[in-house]
Amino acid sequence: MTRRPRGNHTAVFKAKVALAALKGDKALAELAQQFDVHPNQITDWKTRMQEGAASVFDEEKAEQQGKVDVTRMQAKIGELTLENDFLETALIKAGLLSAKR
Repeated sequence: MTRRPRGNHTAVFKAKVALAALKGDKALAELAQQFDVHPNQITDWKTRMQEGAASVFDEEKAEQQGKVDVTRMQAKIGELTLENDFLETALIKAGLLSAKR
């Protein structure tokens, strides 16, 4: 028996296979042959899709993901600006950067 290299499938491919399995038009063995994936993998993807289907319609989670923590981002911008100014001053003193800007 020859071993195939481990495949990394995209999320789109996994969703396509899982949806085909959920339709139930074809047997698991047929889908495995069609998509060149092990039947156990198809079952796993199908289960994961069924478990995660509710999150597609969860509006509260979508809102939370859309929100940006502005305060934290502004703090990070300030920190990076300070760092850049410090490094610029150090490079000018070392003669590696001209003072013209």
